[in-house]
Amino acid sequence: MRLSELKTYLAGQETIAIALPNGEEVPAHFHVTEVGESTKHFIDCGGTMRHEKKVNLQLWSANDYDHRLHPEKLVHILSLAESKLGLGDLDVEVEYQGADAIVKYGLDVRDNRLQLTGTQTDCLAKADCGIPAAGKKVSLGAFIAGKQEEACTPGGGCC
Repeated sequence: MRLSELKTYLAGQETIAIALPNGEEVPAHFHVTEVGESTKHFIDCGGTMRHEKKVNLQLWSANDYDHRLHPEKLVHILSLAESKLGLGDLDVEVEYQGADAIVKYGLDVRDNRLQLTGTQTDCLAKADCGIPAAGKKVSLGAFIAGKQEEACTPGGGCC
């Protein structure tokens, strides 16, 4: 989700509900402790230089159970960060306290609430690392139901 999409979503809401990937809700008394730009300048395993920027939100659940961050207040905070930090319309990543460490999540909207989405590592230079490209996925039903002339026959040399 991009920053503009988050602000548009929040503008139409009366409350903010956020779900973790496992379905649990982030406590309603959460705080947004930081809004910033996260910059990563690196080379991948193939030697290609890369530059990545994201808007970073850090959530924190305190003991002040009466606290509620309203959507219009969060939009104000995001707009303030845009003007003061010169944030672009970047992808949003969210930091939230996991069991042992801060965990970074992506952000999406599902079932009319914000959904924290898991992130995955990946090789960015598969060709340079000798990782074969993913083959075309075909369902078994489509394979069996394929045209007769395309089907393998004994001695046909196709298998």
